[in-house]
Amino acid sequence: MEKKYTVTVPEKKFTVTIPRNAVISALVIVGLYVVLSLLRQQGVITPYWGLIMDLALITTISATGLSLIYGFAGQFSLGHAAFYGIGAYVAAFITKTYGATTVNFALGLAAGALAAAVIGFLVGLPILRLRSDYLGIATLGFGVIVKVLLDNSDKLSKTLGGSMGMLGIPRLTTFAWVFWLAVAVLLIARNLVNSSHGRACITVREDEIAADIMGIDTTRYKMLAFTLGCGMAGLGGGLYAHLYTFLHPSSFEFLKSFDVLLIVVLGGLGSLTGTVVAGIGVVFLQEALRGVLGQQFLEWRGVVYALALIVLMILRPQGLMGGWEFSIDRLLQRRPKGGSARGAA
Repeated sequence: MEKKYTVTVPEKKFTVTIPRNAVISALVIVGLYVVLSLLRQQGVITPYWGLIMDLALITTISATGLSLIYGFAGQFSLGHAAFYGIGAYVAAFITKTYGATTVNFALGLAAGALAAAVIGFLVGLPILRLRSDYLGIATLGFGVIVKVLLDNSDKLSKTLGGSMGMLGIPRLTTFAWVFWLAVAVLLIARNLVNSSHGRACITVREDEIAADIMGIDTTRYKMLAFTLGCGMAGLGGGLYAHLYTFLHPSSFEFLKSFDVLLIVVLGGLGSLTGTVVAGIGVVFLQEALRGVLGQQFLEWRGVVYALALIVLMILRPQGLMGGWEFSIDRLLQRRPKGGSARGAA
């Protein structure tokens, strides 16, 4: 029987019931943040690997957005890097124009995420009527358009830098910002997936025609997943811009979308846990191989990724985690006394 913590406020005459699992989850998350912060402060985690850790969490935020779009709603998108770039440029423009303050940074992140979500909504209106490969080609074309616009963005504003890149972005991204925003994004994604809206998205992914027959508004749920996923990509882009303090259009070309797609497929379609594990693992593995192989890894990275994907598809086509999700409930479940197998015998 699950224990619950009840808090009663007599003046307001209402009762708030907090599940025990929620309390344990919150304590685990806070404990993990405290431990990682202390390790970074004490130098156990060097500044270099701390930077990689931040990048891994930012990549996870972006990959979570694509997981909603492709993993749960089944919409094959190849333009995710474009929304990542939109969020990065919008957020950086705000902090460079209005000052490097915490308030402006928060507003810049919110504006970047909102801009990516709104553009995703407008783009999704016509292209989400397409299916399968046709949708992928349409989003791929959008990614190319965004790359060309960023190359010529200096004609709109000199602050954006155009093909020379955007310089002088204040470094405001910290581990606290990255960690807690990653937690918030994962909570939003998990709650959506476990809601009736998330179940409808999964139904659309499995069989769109059957979902139509059942009376599910497929266009509405595809738009919901696509818009929210693009907004998450924009949020990740804003954090990325203020972590590396320099933006160049080549960082958001359509080939970069394949990196995020690789993470979602490796982790397992329909698994947020798999997306987190693959997102963090791929970034750290990439840096480790870069340290061992040097410049040669950059030249052969595409081959390494392709081989890894081929091997995974042969040995484990459902991805690393398949549809499995980490849950505190499973950890707290008690085994029956005497063991199930022995009791059955």
